[in-house]
This record gives sequence, C-alpha cells and structure tokens, in this order.
Amino acid sequence: MGLRPGRCYRTLKDRPYTRMAVKVHKRNYIGATPGLRTRQFNMGNGAKKYDNIVNLLAAEAVQVRDNSIESSRMAIVRYLTKHCGKDSFFMRIRVYPHQILRENKQAQGAHADRIQKGMSHPFGKPAGRAARVRDGTILFSVLVEKEHVETAKKALKRIAPKLTCKTRIGVSKDVKSIGAIPTKTRAIVEAAKAAEAKEAETKEGEAKEGEKEEGKAGNKKDAKPGDKKEADKDAKAGDKKGAKSDDKKASGKKK
Repeated sequence: MGLRPGRCYRTLKDRPYTRMAVKVHKRNYIGATPGLRTRQFNMGNGAKKYDNIVNLLAAEAVQVRDNSIESSRMAIVRYLTKHCGKDSFFMRIRVYPHQILRENKQAQGAHADRIQKGMSHPFGKPAGRAARVRDGTILFSVLVEKEHVETAKKALKRIAPKLTCKTRIGVSKDVKSIGAIPTKTRAIVEAAKAAEAKEAETKEGEAKEGEKEEGKAGNKKDAKPGDKKEADKDAKAGDKKGAKSDDKKASGKKK
C-alpha cells in the first residue's frame, strides 16, 4: 500500500499523540516511532549578516506531515540556490514533526472481507509523523538581503501545493527572531574571526618593521655633510701629530 493523501491526516479532530515511553516500556502502546523524513532543518550560509527575514506562516490549524516539509525544503533551497547563490541566503524549518500518525491498515483486494472485521475505532499502528500547527505558526524562515527579498517570496509561494494548509508570507527586519546560529555555522564564524585576527597581526608586524626602517633612514639623513668634513680634518690632524712624534723619537735615538 502506497502513501495515503495528505488530506487523510490534516485535521486536528483527534487528540495529539506524541508520547514515547523511554524509561518504562510497558506503558508504551506502540513498538517504535517512525523515522523522520525531514533531513535538515538549517540550510544556506549562516555566517553572513542579513537585513531581511521572509516567513511562511500557516493560515489555518492543521497537521503537516514530515514528507511534505521535506519536499518543500528541497524546492525552496533549489530555487534560492539557482537565483540567489548558495552563499546568499539562510533558511530554517521552524516546526518539528512530533505528532505520531496512526493507521488501521486493512487488507485490499478480492476475497479479503473476513480480514476487514474488527474494532470500529482501533488504536492503529504508527504510519508516519506530522507537525501540528495553528493559525499564525511560522513554517519556514529565510534570511536574505534587500535585493533578494522578492526572490525569497517567490520561492515560498512555489511550495503552496506541497503543503496541506493555506499559507501567507510576511517580511520584516527582525532577523534575530529566527533564533540562535547552528553549531556548524558558529565554527565558520569563529574560523573567519581567527583569520581576520591573524591578518591584523601580520599587518601590525609589517607596520612596525616599516617604522624601524624609516627611523634608520631618518638617522642617516640627519647627519650633515659639514660634520663629515670636520671629522675627516680631525682624523688627518691626528695622523700628522702621530707622524711628527715618531720622527722626534727616531732622531733622539740616532744622537
């Protein structure tokens, strides 16, 4: 049996079931939770500074399945990468599919009527996951610069058929409302800061060396040519006096 349509699970008529007994397994009514189909919740370049945030909000209270969220994420990232560049945006999924969907699987085909008999409202087996959203819940947030706001709005409008609820788009400058930066992006930011610090240190060292060389050149320029001439005269006079004294000593010895 294939995947059932999203309209089968979009209503909130049943109470939420998000509980998995981790410590006391005997209180569990299901064997295991289904795997999460949403692979990543943060996409793009979070190290860059943005000045606009584009949000996709739900306009009604429904359940949105994880496979719908994943297909929407892929479509948004593909469109923004093509039209803005992979380093010109940052996208985050703002909801998490906690809700465990249950299904009473029934046999299909001919001569299977006797298997259909059972309880009228059974508990069912886990079939998937979904996120329960209300009117005004933010589903996706995209950080972009001013020049890419319209592109981000088009990307969010394109995923409307993939979701099981009516949506609307909001644009604001409250960039901090998206929350903290993920760990990988923090590492990128720290690496960039370290590189900037190294560049600043090298520039300071080069500036100090240049100042030393300029000081040496200035000392050489400060020496006047007159001082050199006087020093040469003093040296010559000293040499002449030394020669005369040597001559006197030699004449005294001969006598």
